[in-house]
Amino acid sequence: MAIPIDVADELLTTTRAVRKRLDLTRPVPRQVILDCIRVSQQAPTGSNTQGWRWIVVTDPQKRAALAELYRTLAHSTFPPLREQAKASGQDQTTRVYDSASYLADHLHEVPALVVPCLLGRPADMVVSQASFYASIYPAVWSFSLALRARGLGTVLTTFHLAREKEAAAILGVPDDVSQAALMPVAYTIGETFKPARRPPVEDIVFFDSWGTTAD
Repeated sequence: MAIPIDVADELLTTTRAVRKRLDLTRPVPRQVILDCIRVSQQAPTGSNTQGWRWIVVTDPQKRAALAELYRTLAHSTFPPLREQAKASGQDQTTRVYDSASYLADHLHEVPALVVPCLLGRPADMVVSQASFYASIYPAVWSFSLALRARGLGTVLTTFHLAREKEAAAILGVPDDVSQAALMPVAYTIGETFKPARRPPVEDIVFFDSWGTTAD
C-alpha cells in the first residue's frame, strides 16, 4: 500500500535541526534509540557494505567530556561568525548561530549523544570520499526521520571532528573507524514544527546544463 503523500511530505519537510527545543529533563529509553537505528539500517550503503556502527553515549562523564570538546571549539568559532551574520543582516543565519551556541552550552545535559561511525577511513580522492560518506549519511538522515516520527529531535553536528582523536580516546574508537557526526538526542519541547524558508525550487534547478533554468 502506498504511503499517503501528505504524511510522507510532512515528515520530510518538518524534520528540523533541533537545538533549543530539546527536552533536557526527560530521559530517552534505550529501546527507542535502538528502534530508530534499526530503521536506519535499511538505508543504502556503497557496495552494500553495511559498515555502520553507532555509539550511544548516556554515561554522564563521557557526555560531559564530549561536550567540553565541542564547547571549546564552539566558543572560539560561533561568536565572530554570529556577529558577521548579524552585521550583514542575515537574520536566519544569526538565529542559527544563536541556537548552535545554546546547544554548545547545554550539550552535556542532553540525555543521549549518538555518534554514527563507519568502518574504515576515507581516502584522499574526491570520488572515494563521496562514496565513503554516502555510505553513512543516508542512515543518519533515516535515523533523524525515525526520531521525528516518535516525538524526538536531533541535529547532525560534525564540529567535534576537529578533535576527532580526542573524542575517539573518550569513546574507545579504533583508529580504523571513522566518526561521522555527533547527534544530541532528546524528546522535543512541543511536537509542532514547520517547514523552513527556502528559495523557490525553480531558482536552484538547472536542466541539462549549468545555468539553464526551467524557463
